[in-house]
Amino acid sequence: MSNLSEQRHFDTVLDDSERTRCEVWTRVMGYHRPVAAFNIGKQGEFNERLHFDEREAG
Repeated sequence: MSNLSEQRHFDTVLDDSERTRCEVWTRVMGYHRPVAAFNIGKQGEFNERLHFDEREAG
């Protein structure tokens, strides 16, 4: 068993070709779709959305 204080922390650096693209999905008209599949107008609308934060509203 290893001791956590003895372990070293290494930063992993990836170039863009090694990265995995994060796909964002959202619910539109009752079903979920990836944002990348939206047309330009819907993508703009998605970027302008304000999200509700229950803690700030209370």
